[in-house]
Amino acid sequence: MSSMVEKKLLTRGILMLVSFTVVLVIIFMPIFKGQNGLDFLDSLFNSISKGSAYYITETMEKNKKYQGKIIDVKLTMPDELHAVQTAKLFEASGATVTVSGSTLNVHGDIANILHASLVDSDAMYANDGSKISSKYGYGEREAMFNWWKALKEMDKDLKRQKLFEEAKIVATVKKKAVEMAYNYYGIEAQSVKDGLILIVFSLVFYVCYTLWYGFGIMFIFEGIGLKISH
Repeated sequence: MSSMVEKKLLTRGILMLVSFTVVLVIIFMPIFKGQNGLDFLDSLFNSISKGSAYYITETMEKNKKYQGKIIDVKLTMPDELHAVQTAKLFEASGATVTVSGSTLNVHGDIANILHASLVDSDAMYANDGSKISSKYGYGEREAMFNWWKALKEMDKDLKRQKLFEEAKIVATVKKKAVEMAYNYYGIEAQSVKDGLILIVFSLVFYVCYTLWYGFGIMFIFEGIGLKISH
């Protein structure tokens, strides 16, 4: 390879890596609605995924099947404070609750209990956390964590009692309602159509940006006389 060609390749590679770095710096600047590029795209994909991850209504329908099914379960919470807080959740569903240290003994209709958690999940999913905090007298995130932990313990205790069908609906509510509502709290949902142009652009840009870096490295190596081959 002639020295002239090598020099051109080296210059081209250096310019590509310099421009790559400039774009990278821009990506990490808070110029995308007050966010950097990565945070902006993360928010976009979270909003789109939230728009397609709502299962609360269908879970409410499944829960109706268990109306009138009375359960007695023993739940172990992280500490006494969480136990006292969680008792308020069950009492709001009409269940009878006895608190002993960090342990709860709950007696009530499983459908009513799960419906109460679904109603709270629905409010949380709609970013209406004040509805939950005003109901129980403490933070909405803490309330949803308590629901999550209590349902996890309920699932375990129902399986211990060999009530596997009831444990299954509890696990479904925990996973498809409580967890989703907690994780997506504060995020505004939007459909894929609303963000389609940005999604396509970001994916195309990612591929091109990766190739941009790769070719820049290749041109530099070839420019200093190292031929890349296989």
